[in-house]
Amino acid sequence: MSDAPVLIEIFDPPMCCSSGLCGPAVDPVLLKIQQAVIRIQRESAGDVRVERRQLSQDPGCFLQNPAVMSLVTQSGTGILPVTTVNREVKKTNAYPTFDELQQWAEAARTHAQP
Repeated sequence: MSDAPVLIEIFDPPMCCSSGLCGPAVDPVLLKIQQAVIRIQRESAGDVRVERRQLSQDPGCFLQNPAVMSLVTQSGTGILPVTTVNREVKKTNAYPTFDELQQWAEAARTHAQP
């Protein structure tokens, strides 16, 4: 098996803070994805790294991922959020569920085995 952890990146739409969990009214969708991210990282024991990328705070990450940049260029920011696993687009227009994160991570780990 590869020593490198599976990299899951979630490319968020512009938000007021890095998680979107700020202000007087917390969006339950953002709370759910934050809980899923924490859980997958905790349960993976270091085999999965999840990074949240935000267009307004980290535009360079968007530019460095040609697949995501192409989607945003063609469809606009309405395509966000976009989720990638090891730089491969897995989901657009919605946040992944914990089950999806788990399935994608397992598939990526299996694929990385020699």
